[in-house]
Amino acid sequence: MTRLRTGGPIRGLCGTAPPDETWADIIEFALEHEGLTPRELAVKYTDETQYFVSESSIYRILKAEDLVTAPAQIVMKAANEFRDEITRLNELWQVDFTYLKVLGWGWFYLSAILDDYSRYIIAWQLCMTMKAENVTATLDLALEASGCDCATVVAKPRLLSDNGASYIAGDLADYPDEKGMNHVRGAPYHPQT
Repeated sequence: MTRLRTGGPIRGLCGTAPPDETWADIIEFALEHEGLTPRELAVKYTDETQYFVSESSIYRILKAEDLVTAPAQIVMKAANEFRDEITRLNELWQVDFTYLKVLGWGWFYLSAILDDYSRYIIAWQLCMTMKAENVTATLDLALEASGCDCATVVAKPRLLSDNGASYIAGDLADYPDEKGMNHVRGAPYHPQT
């Protein structure tokens, strides 16, 4: 028999289905506490009735009774085509960070710039932080590698980023203007960008 921290006994067995009367009691309890997750229900039920039922048992009971609701989902319909079709190299660059954890060393952040048309990685840099200064340093590398920093071009590439802190930072706001570039951000919850 297991004991609560308060010292009172807890009835119930781990790994077995509860008896029919307990099953019905759990269903009634869950209907009285509709806003709770199976984990919260298991804790509250154990605290109040002194009968231990695991989170997984609560979930299986609710699932069997068709009382588990699907999580709220945002449904979006993707377009059949891209709104702004890219037709040439260096028209649009995508910039983003990727997280890397090195055991014993910690987190590193890979800042990469990809040409949207060719899908070629123009420049990348392994950083210790995800700050605007890391973005501008990677952009400087990309401008140099592509020749866009010194060649006369009709239009510099547009930058496409998500809405991460480093991309909406005030420190980055002036950089694209100084380099003759436009910065566009993808719409939140829009996987196409």
